[in-house]
Amino acid sequence: MRNRYSTIKLMLLVMVFGIFTSCKEKKEVKPQETPVVQYDEPESKLPIDRLRLPEGFKIEVYADSIDGARSMAMGANGTLFVGTRNENTVYAIQDRDHDFRADNVIILDTAFSMPNGIAYKDGSLYVAEVNRLLRYDSIETKLNNPPKPVVVYDDYPTEFHHGWKYIAFGPDDKLYVPVGAPCNICDSTVTDKRFATITRMDPDGSNREIYANGVRNSVGFTWHPKTGEMYFTDNGRDMLGDDIPPCELNRVTKAGQHFGYPFCHGGVVKDPEFGDQRPCSEFVAPVQALGAHVAPLAVKFDTGDMFPEKYKQYAFIAEHGSWNRSKKVGYKVALVQLENGEAIAYETFLEGWLDEESQERFGRPVDLLFLEDGSLLISDDFGDAIYRVTYEGAQLASRS
Repeated sequence: MRNRYSTIKLMLLVMVFGIFTSCKEKKEVKPQETPVVQYDEPESKLPIDRLRLPEGFKIEVYADSIDGARSMAMGANGTLFVGTRNENTVYAIQDRDHDFRADNVIILDTAFSMPNGIAYKDGSLYVAEVNRLLRYDSIETKLNNPPKPVVVYDDYPTEFHHGWKYIAFGPDDKLYVPVGAPCNICDSTVTDKRFATITRMDPDGSNREIYANGVRNSVGFTWHPKTGEMYFTDNGRDMLGDDIPPCELNRVTKAGQHFGYPFCHGGVVKDPEFGDQRPCSEFVAPVQALGAHVAPLAVKFDTGDMFPEKYKQYAFIAEHGSWNRSKKVGYKVALVQLENGEAIAYETFLEGWLDEESQERFGRPVDLLFLEDGSLLISDDFGDAIYRVTYEGAQLASRS
């Protein structure tokens, strides 16, 4: 009997040991969670505490030490492409850990001639130089070894004065390319009808045509999200004093319209050299006359869900700032409130890059880009940075 009980006891001990061992083994082979990789993001030395926004908004540095950062375009996989003017460089900037701070900067190339304008479409990056347009196919899969670019065209004017370009694809899938006047004030169309215009074409460079006339130097345009109409900024002429003529925000309602240059400025200012040739009444007046010499560049509309709903009524404008005025103006992001295509208010959204008293500056806003989460990126070619503006009252969307 004792042997029988001993056998049963031994069997029970073996079973318990087996269960314990099995549980222990399962616990030991439990897969470990993959740690989130955090990348090195050095602190910026830019004094962004001087920047002022409406209540509830916050600004941070998205990317620093981006020499001459100007036009921006977002790739399908989240790569931010940035063009420059005098630096002749195009960057690819990545936020690999999706924390809305850049953590990898790639120089795609430095052998350009004023590559200010960039655009992204169907996997390809378009780069506009002074007289030609290049296309880098499947660029986001080849960032560390960019392909040789395809030359889309190379027969635009070669003049450097206002020769840098802003480019963008419209809702009609056409690529829009401005051609600035090669001077402060002149009737350059007598030598080449493309001067002082905005042109458009198919993505392969075919079917090129003049879309808007009388445009001195536009370095920013976009399309209204509801009407599909183009809105563009235009820089007014110099050497008429501190306060005239105004810079402009314009609206294109049909192809072929003329916006006044060089005959009329701001819809009301007759040019002293060319104004007698054609009256201001012949031309399309601006939607909003902006400050003289504020140098408006990018214009964008808020189509996201982060900012308060009222900002859907505004055009956001990057005012790069004056260079030849006795007291500097601009150096801010302005707002033009629109109602049925007409301006009803012109006000400041973001300021502080310029110290009004000392007249010292630490930044000049250039381009604007709304991200998928609704936040706003702002490039700065003087502070060599890109900023991100958020609204703290909103629930931030996740990009992961």
